[in-house]
Amino acid sequence: MKKHIYTLTLLLMAIMAAQAQRMLPKQKGLEVNAGVLSDDKIGKDYYVNMAMTVNGKNGNYQLWALEYTHRYHAYKELSIPQETYTAEGGYSLFLLGDAGKNITLNVAITAVVGYESINRGRATLYDGAAILSREGLIFGAGGRLTLETYLCDRLVLVLQGRAKALWGTDLERLRPSAGVGLRFNF
Repeated sequence: MKKHIYTLTLLLMAIMAAQAQRMLPKQKGLEVNAGVLSDDKIGKDYYVNMAMTVNGKNGNYQLWALEYTHRYHAYKELSIPQETYTAEGGYSLFLLGDAGKNITLNVAITAVVGYESINRGRATLYDGAAILSREGLIFGAGGRLTLETYLCDRLVLVLQGRAKALWGTDLERLRPSAGVGLRFNF
């Protein structure tokens, strides 16, 4: 009997989720993302991101995010850490999707500002070598392409490819990345 009750409950939940309204205007969401930096040495380099979304009309939404990026640069047998803290704000536009907005493809354009630290502020290495790249404020623009699908009425799986163009840095100006995240809509 319990098996039948559980099956009926799951069936009703699936029917209700299939008929739920998606991407309601002014609906807010909290998104958590993690991913890898796309370059020739994928592995130890990563980012984590927390974002807030505010839905607009027609599947578009505002995006406000805070991000921490950690990357290593090799020097002899040493790994020199580069840490970047950024705040990002922008707008995401709906490109493609089904009528119920169960699966959507969005593109976003954002403004980025932050701080970049190299070797945790130490300019000299153990062997006396000096790091010529300076740390400090960075700014720029970002773009992201996201594939979003609803797992249930309020939970969204987000797959994304991103790129940021940054100025104020002595290191790479174009920084691509790929990641996955979850968004909870309130």
